[in-house]
Amino acid sequence: MRKSLKLTIVAVLATAGLAIWAGAASATSGAHFFSATGSVAGNGALQVSWDEAGVGNATVNYTLSTQASALYACINGGGNHPKAANKQAVNGPLSSPNTGFNPLNGRVTVTNGLSVGPLGSSLTCPSGQTFVLACVSYTGITLTDTTNNVTANIANVSRTFVWADTR
Repeated sequence: MRKSLKLTIVAVLATAGLAIWAGAASATSGAHFFSATGSVAGNGALQVSWDEAGVGNATVNYTLSTQASALYACINGGGNHPKAANKQAVNGPLSSPNTGFNPLNGRVTVTNGLSVGPLGSSLTCPSGQTFVLACVSYTGITLTDTTNNVTANIANVSRTFVWADTR
């Protein structure tokens, strides 16, 4: 009887140990980003590309968030920015709606999949001058897989379209 009880206890402990080990092993696997990069499009928008694996085969939802800044200016007919007050700097957060992407064999690989920005402007230019987005920058960029609760931090990006004197 004692021998049978000891064997039962050993079997229960071994099963519990395997369950704990299997849980720990699965906690280190699953969804993970291989890469995530940002770039600024010709219209000033932040575009993000990524490659994430271990997501299974169901739709995966993502959000993109960032701090953005933009400088708008008025350019004269000669293509120059006058040293005047006709410029506007805008700053603030931007985020995308939660957007779903379908994986292929447990992997989501997307080029320019999500886009936000640029921030808007209320600047109006005098007659004979053209309204332009002079430069834009995005910092603190994060892409979040909201389905699997995994986040990728993306390097800051910026782009200058037209030089504008900021004095």
